[in-house]
Amino acid sequence: MKRQGIVFVISAPSGAGKSTICEGLRHTADFVYSVSCTTRAPRPGEVNGKDYWFISSDEFKRRVADGEFLEWARVHGNCYGTLREKVLEVAMRGTDVLLDIDVEGARQVRERADAAMKKMLVDVFIMPPSVEELERRLRKRGTENETQIKIRLEGAIREMKLWPRYKYVIVSGSMEEDLARFRAIMSAERCRSQRWEETSAG
Repeated sequence: MKRQGIVFVISAPSGAGKSTICEGLRHTADFVYSVSCTTRAPRPGEVNGKDYWFISSDEFKRRVADGEFLEWARVHGNCYGTLREKVLEVAMRGTDVLLDIDVEGARQVRERADAAMKKMLVDVFIMPPSVEELERRLRKRGTENETQIKIRLEGAIREMKLWPRYKYVIVSGSMEEDLARFRAIMSAERCRSQRWEETSAG
């Protein structure tokens, strides 16, 4: 028996717990994190092909024009994108891929996915238990001022309305609960019969 790889997409408003889940998954990584392309310069210690694929603006534009990205966005003057071929290459080998992207990126992936990608795609939205709890978590981080917190909360409220577009929703609780729920989704999807096929004994 041989299993097809799964493309897991995880999205959440800022402060909802997505980064905590992704960090927890790293301790028992049985999948590949998608490496994005970016036009920004490497920061000290960053490795090409590990942290990002660092490419020029002209090359990025060419790849956009050729439809090579599953999703892409311009953030603070730099472009970031997920290469469709890189993701498919890993998934076709039977290895799962995790894409940590925002709601706009997830929308692009859904819209640009062909039949093969649609079969592989499993998207998960991390929902904060309430706006009040989300605000508490943002303040606890201590990394934003009042104006930034207000902007993040307004953005989070808009993003939270998009949860019905996702296949799964996890209402965030403790770090352990969130990680266990995400792992349960991964385990269930890996057992779906449609992902398996018989192989000859050779």
